Amino acid sequence: MGPSPFVRLHLNDNIAVAARHVPLGTSFRFDDSNEFFAREAIDMGHKIALQPIEQGQPIKKFGQTIGFASQPIPAGSWVHVHNVVAGNLSLDYAFCSEVPPEPSLIEGRTFQGYRRQNGKFGTRNYIGIVSTVNCSATTSKYAADKFNQELLAEFPNVDGVVPLIHKGGCAIQYGGEDHQQLTRTLANVARHPNIGAYIVIGLGCETAQASFLMENGGLLQLGNSPSPNQPLVMNIQDQGGVAKTVARAVAQIREMLPEVNRARREAIPVAELMLGLECGGSDGNSGTTANPALGYCSDMLVAHGGTSVLSETPEIYGGEHLLTRRSVTREVGEALLERIRWWIDYTAKFGQRIDINPSVGNKKGGLTTIYEKSLGAIAKGGTSALKGVYLYGEAINQKGFVIMDTPGYDPASVTGLVAGGAHVVCFTTGRGSCYGCKPVPTIKIATNTPMYDRMIDDMDINAGKILDGVPLKEVGREIFEEVIAVASGKKTKSELQGIGDEEFHPWTFGPTT
Repeated sequence: MGPSPFVRLHLNDNIAVAARHVPLGTSFRFDDSNEFFAREAIDMGHKIALQPIEQGQPIKKFGQTIGFASQPIPAGSWVHVHNVVAGNLSLDYAFCSEVPPEPSLIEGRTFQGYRRQNGKFGTRNYIGIVSTVNCSATTSKYAADKFNQELLAEFPNVDGVVPLIHKGGCAIQYGGEDHQQLTRTLANVARHPNIGAYIVIGLGCETAQASFLMENGGLLQLGNSPSPNQPLVMNIQDQGGVAKTVARAVAQIREMLPEVNRARREAIPVAELMLGLECGGSDGNSGTTANPALGYCSDMLVAHGGTSVLSETPEIYGGEHLLTRRSVTREVGEALLERIRWWIDYTAKFGQRIDINPSVGNKKGGLTTIYEKSLGAIAKGGTSALKGVYLYGEAINQKGFVIMDTPGYDPASVTGLVAGGAHVVCFTTGRGSCYGCKPVPTIKIATNTPMYDRMIDDMDINAGKILDGVPLKEVGREIFEEVIAVASGKKTKSELQGIGDEEFHPWTFGPTT
């Protein structure tokens, strides 16, 4: 009969996931189990019922409930949104009940990184232009555009000039929660060790004043910047308009280039690396291949003394009980639940629910409920103990596995991870997200081989080969080695295409007036 075309992820599951397109009438079995038959064609990543499921009974995947049958489902039937509803889960948080032991520290591995004046370590060497408000975004972009590859050719150690532009910065409460979050994000990205030097450009009349950013973001404190020099801060209105501001910004950056170019890569312990974990354009195989393989990489990094950061709180919902059990203290677990409750309240204010996911593309790829998506997404965090929970864009200051509260929208989520200090981002995708985010390299990991082959110019690693029998641990180790190579200067597929100037997206959630 040959290998089964379906993957059963847990012995208690009453469904299996198609590893490839399965035609109507296909017979299959798992090891010494009974023979099964597909009553209808099942697309790759979609689910098939392994037994009759009565209306109201739970649908089990990963050994967990991902929803409930909305009608009787015969064995061999396609299981998806037409016969499954999310329903309400009763979760046992069991705080700290399954905390894994600390791994034996693995020492000796290094990457080739940049050592900064403030003691931090970078994987890239950019000059940043921090725009305080959308009204100074075009000016910032014009200034950055003056520095093309030809002009930068004499400065080979400089990766480029990146405009950190966004759509916010005004019509918000001065000093309010939204203003503080934007300040925290911009300030932490400005001092990111992948930024060798930066300037700040504002309009002059916006709410998010450059002076507020510098003072409240801690950018005026000595030793708080990758560069020993204080940055140039200017407002377009004070400079006399866009053209004059661009001219002054370009002149200042020209003066910065020789100093930033003096940076040289040197051996840095892997323990200094911080890895951001992201998934987008997910499919039914995300939780089977790429996400658990990335989880294995995450555990390897933690074992080397590094930091791994899970994001996208709305895509933890429904699986948070697996993380509270791994939290090192009850306080850490409660901090995660507080963020979950915040999201429930936040979405309700707009007449929405936290469980409106999966997206259209996710459903086409086989994901049925937010619980299914969340359980697969959590796999990116491996099995390590949960050490902490951080606010959006907050600087992460501890080792091990942690969570940052970010939205599920990928550009905003990754921007938060960058602000938190991530040196490299690993981005898993089943549908084919084309993503990059300067100043941090993004490694894209495909969940299935057909998409990897189709989008070979955008995907860095193919985790779909797990469906062909390649051990998950082998792919996890491949991802880990790719992280070290990219941290040491290897260009990702998105970097080779120049992607990343438009994806910087600080998350805003307050009212706009």
